[in-house]
Amino acid sequence: MDKESNFYTIGYAVVLTVVVSVGLAFIATGLKARQDSNQRLATKMDILTAVGIENLAKANADEIFDQRIESVVLGPDRVPQEDGINALDIDMFKETRLPKDNQRYPLYVYKNEGETRYVIPVYGNGLWDRIWGYVALKEDMATVAGVTMDHRAETPGLGAEIKDNPKEYNDPFIGMNIYDQEGNYVGLSMKKGRLDDPAHQIDAITGATITADGVTEMLQEGVRAYLPYFDQLKSN
Repeated sequence: MDKESNFYTIGYAVVLTVVVSVGLAFIATGLKARQDSNQRLATKMDILTAVGIENLAKANADEIFDQRIESVVLGPDRVPQEDGINALDIDMFKETRLPKDNQRYPLYVYKNEGETRYVIPVYGNGLWDRIWGYVALKEDMATVAGVTMDHRAETPGLGAEIKDNPKEYNDPFIGMNIYDQEGNYVGLSMKKGRLDDPAHQIDAITGATITADGVTEMLQEGVRAYLPYFDQLKSN
């Protein structure tokens, strides 16, 4: 075969592409279990951080989570489901694209030494890609005990601050009440410029308006989705 011919060059490129593709697919399949395990661990650590457990070592996260966290899956009617599905197995980005009457809502209940926290997963969109987080409410289901946030591709020094600078953009929410004095839901938000309602708002990230708007939407609507369940608990 003439190695200088176009046919040989194209054929060689096709074979090489197939070999590389198969190799990458094989590697990805082999690593998937480990990736899923690492993602699960990261989720557990974020949830535990939201309830106030700081400086958490990866080696201890699984044990502490299993001892102190109860995972609950709520159905579209906000009633706990009994089908054995683990809340950690629900991909909320896929779930939120389903019709409302088919969506499920994972919830994590932390209990330790007489304290109870309700941890709500929240999901949204930033400037470049997905953003997500966890809002922990105290036993009154109204006062914020902690917030963690993360992102897939926000800009370092700007939108990425929701993860990289928790003392500035997570911790200020602690102690806020998601209701106003009349008992109306107002939620949590980020606002650029002068705050209209400092009891429920924090300063937005300078130069990251779209990320801040995405955070506000995910906090507002993410927590709101669980209010019917909390109303049921309060009435019991």
